[in-house]
Amino acid sequence: EVSTDDPETAFCTLANREALNPEEGSIHHCLYQFTRNETLTETNKLLCDVCTQRHCGPKNNIKSENKYVYTNAKKQMLISLAPPILTLHLKRFQHAGFNLRKVNMHIKFPEVIDLAPFCTAKCKNVAEGNTKVLYSLYGVVEHSGTMRSGHYTAYVKMRAMNNHLSDLVLRGQSQALETEPVKGQWFHISDTHVQAVSVSKVLSSQAYLLFYERLL
Repeated sequence: EVSTDDPETAFCTLANREALNPEEGSIHHCLYQFTRNETLTETNKLLCDVCTQRHCGPKNNIKSENKYVYTNAKKQMLISLAPPILTLHLKRFQHAGFNLRKVNMHIKFPEVIDLAPFCTAKCKNVAEGNTKVLYSLYGVVEHSGTMRSGHYTAYVKMRAMNNHLSDLVLRGQSQALETEPVKGQWFHISDTHVQAVSVSKVLSSQAYLLFYERLL
């Protein structure tokens, strides 16, 4: 879907992303890098239909690929619809020559995360005037080992059912904003072994997958 927005607001977010100053090695820094503004130039120029039609006339008059007009452009990936459940998948590998190597670096992640700096100013499922889009952590998948072998374990929070979140999933209706993490007990699950753990233990894990639920 192609839409035309005011260039002054096309790259605006719900909250000022430049005020973030995210710490390197954090999930905020990962999101900041993933949603950064990119300039497309040279071989990455964007094919512009408007420029092409202005220069060559209607599309059906264009007989050669050389007649298409490409132009410099800006590109940015932002969240246009705040999901009820947010799943973040961390890239835990990097290329080392012809081989893949696992990245064991600890990535810091919070118990409550605000997605507003990474959402469009017209983000759906966000009430008008809200400048926060908060999510509470409820699950983590951790991988130990190498690229060739290893073991998956999980941290899961046992908590009460969130009726407001159910309404959002079923009816697309958002309610008043909460700011505190959902209360509950964390458990570490490894095969058949289940053990209660503290939230500090969860936040120190080598996260591979992070699961957050919208705070409503």
